Amino acid sequence: HGAADLLNPGIDQVGNERSKDMKAISTRTQQIGRRASGGFTLVEMLLVLVILATLAAIVVPKMAGRGQQAKITAAGTQIENFKSVLDAFSKDCGRYPTAQEGLGALIKNPGLPGWKGPYLSGDIPLDPWGTQAYRYDLQDGRPHFVCAGPDGKFNTPDDIAADSTPQMP
Repeated sequence: HGAADLLNPGIDQVGNERSKDMKAISTRTQQIGRRASGGFTLVEMLLVLVILATLAAIVVPKMAGRGQQAKITAAGTQIENFKSVLDAFSKDCGRYPTAQEGLGALIKNPGLPGWKGPYLSGDIPLDPWGTQAYRYDLQDGRPHFVCAGPDGKFNTPDDIAADSTPQMP
């Protein structure tokens, strides 16, 4: 064996080196595979939570105000619908319901000969906040409505009338 063996290493030496390299690669691949299938690290989970919390802090306040504005708009629209229905009542009966008859006159005949109702199907609608907080009366012979608004109380700045814009507290 001698000098030739030093210049030309045997198959056993090369094979052993390759075998060690392959085992090292195989072990590393298994470690990576276990890591990938093992889930997320705590740091990764915390990073995602921080990102979600930041987005929520930005988006939620902007969306919250829109919900309240949508309810205010819906109350104004309902008041306009009441006015349209009352105009039909007035054409049939020759007058608007009195404040004492109220909106109930749109559902049940208050004893008027020309009444062709009911003018509303079902009960009188609730306001967008789920209360019966509409006030009806006649002013100068014309119907006037006010919705109590978000606080449910009349004569406060957030009241909604067809001819006014409520002030948010």
